[in-house]
Amino acid sequence: MRRSSTATPRFADRRDAGRQLAERLLKAPRADLVLALPRGGAPVAFEIARTLDLPLGLIMVRKIGAPGRPEFGIGAVVEGDPPQLYLNAELVEMAGASDAYLADEKARQLKTIESRRARYLGDRPAVDVAGRAVIVVDDGVATGGTARAALEAMQKQGARHVTLAVPVASREALEQLRDWADEIVCLSAPIDFSAVGSHYEEFDQTTDEEVIELLAQTKAPES
Repeated sequence: MRRSSTATPRFADRRDAGRQLAERLLKAPRADLVLALPRGGAPVAFEIARTLDLPLGLIMVRKIGAPGRPEFGIGAVVEGDPPQLYLNAELVEMAGASDAYLADEKARQLKTIESRRARYLGDRPAVDVAGRAVIVVDDGVATGGTARAALEAMQKQGARHVTLAVPVASREALEQLRDWADEIVCLSAPIDFSAVGSHYEEFDQTTDEEVIELLAQTKAPES
């Protein structure tokens, strides 16, 4: 799907964005593994993992959408023991999300995470990031809720060094994420940021099958 924009898109597609990010990351300190936020982050992370010759894994995280507006993120939940829930208090209040709604939405998204983990990874255990340097990858950051949840989870799980690598992000979200990553590599943070997809020429939805295929072509992380 082609995206129209008043500005020329910076990236042809997610794979192109990943190759451009990989060139920047070649100059960064050596990491131990690359972790993608599925589904859209997987094609970007694949190119990074292939270029840097690193294992590729997933961070299973799901957006918590506003009541009646599921596309509008007011927080996110990421798998773990226990699962990590991040909520933007201001957006939660603005959206009028009750405690009961948030509990139900968290449970629903965790069920989706469980289903997708089984589909993508079978019975493979979650990756242990303790003591490791990880690169967390997504295809872009708008509000930052899912990225924040993923980064906070990496810290709580004991990662030694956490780099957030994204092709494009809003400046506001980047500023909010700086406290949650040791390093942020972002190729574009335009003043006129509108939506992630507007910065790509092609921004088709990444399918489950594509995620599975990309994982099969890279080294699996040691658990």
